[in-house]
Amino acid sequence: MADKETQKKVEKLHLIEENFRNILTQKQNLQIQLLEIENAINELDKVSDYAYKLVGGIMVQMKPQDIKTDLISKKEIIDIKLNNLEKQENKLKEESNSIQKEVLSTLKE
Repeated sequence: MADKETQKKVEKLHLIEENFRNILTQKQNLQIQLLEIENAINELDKVSDYAYKLVGGIMVQMKPQDIKTDLISKKEIIDIKLNNLEKQENKLKEESNSIQKEVLSTLKE
């Protein structure tokens, strides 16, 4: 790490790693939410009369299909967010690999 440019690249690698960890944490949280939604949808399939939904701290009686429609909408939003996070993750991996190669070639010189 003789020159400042290489040092900056190493610092950038650290930032990329930090961003990568943040993305992984976000993905894990979204995957947990997705699992909860899928479980709720499965449970609603077993209900025929009515179900309850928590709205602003109170439970409201609703038709299971209405709750299911809302959950499916939330699931679609989470799927979109997960896809975006995966794209960001792949971009960071590519950038990280590129910078690592540059740093290693500089260090070998």
